[in-house]
Amino acid sequence: MTVRKCLAWPDKRLRIAAEPVAEITDAERSVWADLIDTMEAMPGVGMGANQIGVMKRLIVVDASSERGQVVKMANPEILHASVEPREHEEASPNLPGVSAVIARPRAVTVRYMDESGEVAEKDFVGLWATSVQHQIDHINGKMYFDHLSRTKREMLIKKARKLK
Repeated sequence: MTVRKCLAWPDKRLRIAAEPVAEITDAERSVWADLIDTMEAMPGVGMGANQIGVMKRLIVVDASSERGQVVKMANPEILHASVEPREHEEASPNLPGVSAVIARPRAVTVRYMDESGEVAEKDFVGLWATSVQHQIDHINGKMYFDHLSRTKREMLIKKARKLK
């Protein structure tokens, strides 16, 4: 479909929880297609709709090494998260040029509405789990750096501003 422009931090839409999706229509399918194209152009391993200014609870994730294994989700929610953490360096096209190591649960079970409008549950592990959690944060109005201490977060944002 289309590679979309990502909102630039501190756009207020990045801090607003996205609206739930009632049903899967061509409009939602079109947003998913744009999210995939935008994610692949970065390249990245996931994207939330509000990152491109669409305030719907839609995300895509593809953490496969060969690509083309994208999982499209509407209204994703984490049902279970492992106690064991996994650290990974995270970044966002909404605040380019900076990244930070974030610890998140190593595995999660997620319930979501799939492409056909059916409710599905899926387990994600490793980078897949990290990306799903990162994207759910986005559609909840959170950024990855919100997981940092206040001092580290302020340093990261200050560094990003200098890079502009």
